[in-house]
Amino acid sequence: MKSVAFFVILLALPLFSGEMSAAKIVKLANKGEKIVKTLCEKEKLPDSTGTIEQLIPKIKKSQACPPLSKSRLEAVAYYLSNGSMKLSKKHIDVPGNAKCPVCGMFVSKYPKWAALMVVDGKKYYFDGVKDLMKFYIFDGDFPYDRSKVTEITVTDFYTLEGIPAKEAYYVTGSNLFGPMGNELIPFKTEEAAKNFMRDHQGEAIVRFDQITPKMVMALDGIEQE
Repeated sequence: MKSVAFFVILLALPLFSGEMSAAKIVKLANKGEKIVKTLCEKEKLPDSTGTIEQLIPKIKKSQACPPLSKSRLEAVAYYLSNGSMKLSKKHIDVPGNAKCPVCGMFVSKYPKWAALMVVDGKKYYFDGVKDLMKFYIFDGDFPYDRSKVTEITVTDFYTLEGIPAKEAYYVTGSNLFGPMGNELIPFKTEEAAKNFMRDHQGEAIVRFDQITPKMVMALDGIEQE
């Protein structure tokens, strides 16, 4: 019996280590959206800050929904974190075991926020533009040869398409949070960024080269002199 139980635990390990395909996460998030629309009081739900594991008890504590099964709670958590989604064929394909080098989160759980940087052939994945920019800007904390950065890709918020970071438009100061809280939210076109800014009380639209250390630190509520 012990060997059988051990085998079952081994089979379950990929789920708990974050190894889940983007397609499955999109399916879960969209299931969560239906649950929220039919069973929950959306205005009572917590904001999307934090990991999926941290969101689940917050959802239960909010009492925004009737008692839900574990699978339904998980689906609602994925919806809160990623919103409604339709996976683009050009999305960033994040390995299930890839962790953000800044915060340590499993990036594959957050396809709507995923970002990628390639340095000297090595791929680094991030659960948001904010952590990507920390890795890129703060060379004292993250030492590597910046001249060997060959690719920086971010995810368009609406289409989930992977787009060149230096061509994107970023909305700051909106009322929508990513897994790590306040974010720089990327869009392929300026028009899409303007539409999002109107809908979500954004403060400004910036380009990649306009993102400063002070701006990044301010997203975490830290003022830099």
